[in-house]
Amino acid sequence: MRDDALADAYDAAAGSLAPPVDPSAGSALRFLAASIGARSVVEIGTGYGASGLWLLRGMAREGILTTMDSDSVHLDHARSVFSRAGFGAGRARLIRGTAAEVLPRLTDGGYDLVFVDAERRSYPAFLDEALRLLRPGGMVVLHGVLSGPGGPDGPLRAPDPAETAVREVIGRIREDEAFIPLLMPLGEGLLAAIRR
Repeated sequence: MRDDALADAYDAAAGSLAPPVDPSAGSALRFLAASIGARSVVEIGTGYGASGLWLLRGMAREGILTTMDSDSVHLDHARSVFSRAGFGAGRARLIRGTAAEVLPRLTDGGYDLVFVDAERRSYPAFLDEALRLLRPGGMVVLHGVLSGPGGPDGPLRAPDPAETAVREVIGRIREDEAFIPLLMPLGEGLLAAIRR
């Protein structure tokens, strides 16, 4: 699946503050979108377009990706990547703004899949929004659930807010019978959960 458009997305993101998903995690995103026949997907955190391209390649032919980012450079680059890959303007809605600004404007129960790859401290709030946005049988996928701060865990290490938030989300999904979860050790870790 490595082609010029995808290579461009990975090259642009190399060394940036918006690193792309690992190709193995991207391949999993494509598979997950295809497995549920996703027609309407929300992506929180566009970056340079790598994960969006993986999602588009797994979605139904008429599917629409709604992706948001507060950085206009990211959105412009992603738009170019999607176009080069053959996905016209009607296949992706690229919205400039923070998730806190954009998510409340999206339709309740109107989405098949919500992919979260953004500030991990906000993952509990993003999970709440995903539950509102997903139709029954829809899927939420969170990226970076196995990444954490370097160094050993122990009583003298101050808790990292991002790590604490990710642990909270993992616990909520694991304990809630409304979810069918799957933790995948790909890249920085993907946690997928189908909403019953």
